[in-house]
Amino acid sequence: MAHVRRVNRRVLIAGAGRVGLQVGKLMRQFDAIGYDLVGFLDDKQTSTKDVLVLGKLHDVRQIVAIYAVDDVVVALPRKAYGKINELIVALHDLPINVRVVPDYFSLALYRASVNDFGGIPMINLRDPALNDVERILKRLFDLSAGGIITLLASPVLILSAVAIWFDTKGPILFRQDRIGENGRIFSMYKFRTMIVGAEKLQHQVNVVDENGRILANKSKDDPRITKIGRFLRQTSLDELPQLFNVLKGDMSLVGPRPEMPWMVEQYEPWQRKRFAVPQGMTGWWQVNGRADRPMHLHTEDDLYYVQNYSLWMDLYILLKTPWVVLRGKGAY
Repeated sequence: MAHVRRVNRRVLIAGAGRVGLQVGKLMRQFDAIGYDLVGFLDDKQTSTKDVLVLGKLHDVRQIVAIYAVDDVVVALPRKAYGKINELIVALHDLPINVRVVPDYFSLALYRASVNDFGGIPMINLRDPALNDVERILKRLFDLSAGGIITLLASPVLILSAVAIWFDTKGPILFRQDRIGENGRIFSMYKFRTMIVGAEKLQHQVNVVDENGRILANKSKDDPRITKIGRFLRQTSLDELPQLFNVLKGDMSLVGPRPEMPWMVEQYEPWQRKRFAVPQGMTGWWQVNGRADRPMHLHTEDDLYYVQNYSLWMDLYILLKTPWVVLRGKGAY
């Protein structure tokens, strides 16, 4: 059988900022199918260990000739869009492809796509992270696995409820508004592990940095936690009522944790991408660090899950969760 010869296309990226580096990362991932990134052009950035800057933007014709470039990808930030016309004019007579990557991917909920509307290219910034088949399979998995887990956990649910009732006065269940998929607010259930009115004392346990960003909203020595509540938290049994959220469709077994509205208000736009999928009882960062990591690092793990989602990944996380819970690391 004759081997198919791979035809490499040598690519030069104009712009070594956030947009350009993102494109370069993708180019390296697709190197196996014929994309060969020769380097970057940028008026401000210089070469680093991981980024090879070959010259300034005005050097584009010279660099294209020296490196036999087939494709130039213009990936400049919005403030440098005035340079795009100059680049296109400089390259108009050369036999190469010129593509422009708009600096809008940071605003996209998950992925962006370009659609043709009467000959006018339009960018859709709200493409769903899960297609219809993935969404149906995920929901069927939640209903079947969630139903089985609820039945198996029913004795523990009853015993926990009785223990809370004997321990302190107040409701057994704690309902709290959380942000779900696509920013929808819903009531999330947990066993009550704190004294009544604990939310009014939240500011006393928040850990903030010098910029006022909240790094953690709970601590191991939180004085608001009841005796039985501490045990429930250490064993993660306080999360079990969320099985009913899963069965209702508010949540999924696996996904980024639903966040409190006041914390989401502090999010930067890129962090909101974590809400592109159903929020879950357990997730990627929970089995890779739990509460030991600063809150702003959770989002990076959540986005990794969103970008790499599969039903097998859900199953892996779900199977790994009991081991993490038994270790008790980061649970408080």
